[in-house]
Amino acid sequence: MEYRRLGNSGLKLSALSFGSWITFGKQVDVRDAKTLLQSAYDAGVNFFDNAEGYEAGESEKIMGEAIDGLGLPRDTFAVSSKVFWGGNKPTQLGLSAKHIRNACDAALVRLKVDYLDLYYCHRPDIDTPIVETVRAMHNLIQQGKILYWGTSEWSAQQITEAHAVALAHNLTPPTMEQPQYNMLHRDRVEAEYRPLYENYGMGTTIWSPLASGMLTGKYNDGIPGDSRLALPGYEWLKGMWTSEDGKIKLEKIRTLTKLAEDHGMSVTHLALAWCLNNPNVSTVILGASRLSQLEDNLKAVDVVEKITPEILAAIETILNNKPTEPERFGQ
Repeated sequence: MEYRRLGNSGLKLSALSFGSWITFGKQVDVRDAKTLLQSAYDAGVNFFDNAEGYEAGESEKIMGEAIDGLGLPRDTFAVSSKVFWGGNKPTQLGLSAKHIRNACDAALVRLKVDYLDLYYCHRPDIDTPIVETVRAMHNLIQQGKILYWGTSEWSAQQITEAHAVALAHNLTPPTMEQPQYNMLHRDRVEAEYRPLYENYGMGTTIWSPLASGMLTGKYNDGIPGDSRLALPGYEWLKGMWTSEDGKIKLEKIRTLTKLAEDHGMSVTHLALAWCLNNPNVSTVILGASRLSQLEDNLKAVDVVEKITPEILAAIETILNNKPTEPERFGQ
């Protein structure tokens, strides 16, 4: 396993990490979670991702029970949570100081840990001043409840404002961002965030590297009944891939599958290794409901060296979606 610094922090995370979105509490129970977490841990994974909004906290409960049952030494792994969607009451939503504190305390209980290594603002909150959110996160760090705080799916402008507020008020700025990033979703990570890497040394813990499973090739010939696209409540996800735009992307995936096979690898490994090839990616969060699936995904670290300039050029030709360079002031 390769280990990478989380941005300009001193924390080193495994290049491949393991998250619980959709799977824990929906497809994975405590027993299965223990098997998956142990396998990931044995392979060198040291970061486990979660959020209060995943299955209304049930995902964190399952992960907490599993980690506690395995007895993993606390100084050998990092665990995260995210705050935004905690319930239906006004004080259970958003990024107010009250909700941030309450959500953190609840996550600690569910995950059965004394502190969170990483804590994210799951989405931007237009109803709360950024200075209030930044100060609330800073206070949690001062209290020893979290070590690093970050954002998820914030715009570059919002993250820049958070840094400016932190500097102006002598508060702790965000260390990392958790954006969606994969072959089919590139603009934010590769273009919009580029000044953030340069100006603040921001790290990224990317999610959906396989585009909700589409980049595994298993949907090339239709939607399997046991896949996440067939799960109740995720019709919106299915709709994204049955649309006209989705059909165009599926055709690209079929071509990528052929390219991968021609070079002795699966399209899954090609897609994951492609993400790892980006130096601004601190860790790639995997999601799996079956042990065989996780074990196969973890093998992607072995094919990174196969992603040659020639293969990258072929990928770009197939995708035809390379982001344009962001405009720079003064040029």
